Amino acid sequence: MTVPRPRRPLTLRDVSEASGVSEMTVSRVLRNRGDVSAATREKVLTAAKTLGYVPNKIAGGLASQRVNLVAVVIPSLSNLVFPDVLGGISAELDDTGLQPVIGVTHYSPAREEMVLYDMLSWRPSGVILAGVEHSKASRAMLTNAGIPVVEIMDVDGEGIDTLVGISHIRAGREMAERIVAAGYRRIGFVGTHMPEDHRARKRLAGFEEALAEAGLQLEAREYYQGGSSLLKGRELTERILARAPDLDFLYYSNDMIGAGGLLHCLDKGYDIPNRVGLAGFNGVDLLDGLPVRLTTTDARRVDIGRRAARLVAGKDTPPEDRIVALTPTFMPGETIREAGA
Repeated sequence: MTVPRPRRPLTLRDVSEASGVSEMTVSRVLRNRGDVSAATREKVLTAAKTLGYVPNKIAGGLASQRVNLVAVVIPSLSNLVFPDVLGGISAELDDTGLQPVIGVTHYSPAREEMVLYDMLSWRPSGVILAGVEHSKASRAMLTNAGIPVVEIMDVDGEGIDTLVGISHIRAGREMAERIVAAGYRRIGFVGTHMPEDHRARKRLAGFEEALAEAGLQLEAREYYQGGSSLLKGRELTERILARAPDLDFLYYSNDMIGAGGLLHCLDKGYDIPNRVGLAGFNGVDLLDGLPVRLTTTDARRVDIGRRAARLVAGKDTPPEDRIVALTPTFMPGETIREAGA
């Protein structure tokens, strides 16, 4: 897949031509100044949103310049995944004169639009944002920003400029293949509802595809809403095992609830990994403190942050296909049997 480079930044003239309104009137509307009819205002705002135009908040002689900021847009600060990504970004920008500025979307496309609109109005030198799924308005703003845009965490989708991440479909498939090779056959899934958690959805899709190829299917599922926690992992694991007591493996959408599930199983005296195996996703440091090491997948979070920052800072040149696909790494831990056991 070849991803086009961003076009030149849009101007008032572009909005003027698209709306059929003079540049002066467009300026008044976008600055919310002057006496403009409701119909004209709506025409201008609709044209600006469709084009992806973002007003420039840098005044006067600096208006044509960029500031030494990199907009970093992530879905959550409470998720254990993103501090590692931010650490990688910060480490690579340290000697460049560029400073990361963080925006949080709470997994909301509408919130992402607002964050991008505000950040792009200050004309940053680049954008790093999580995921490849965005609203039409967000894609239009990013496509026409005229700066490096690096979408991170995921390479399963259509990029705007450059993608840096792992294939979550591949990560899910590879975990399912490991579980099947270890002899497990009655497999359950515990994870988040996925309307906006696209990466978790792709992992589960890859996981189920690989199970189907082995003649298997998920025997039970347990979903939750909101943030992840050890307590939720405990509660959901108790619930799914009460409903389907013959399950011999549980695949969790992330390490936090997987760790909670592991603690529940240990408390109840389950023989791990013989009676029941468990696996999570991400490879977070939290796992180092568990009495038994949870099987998981390293999502390459620090590497993703570093590679994205290097692209924005101009330290690296994007590959021809503009996709930097890192390899998700299986971490066997102690909660899965050896293959063929």
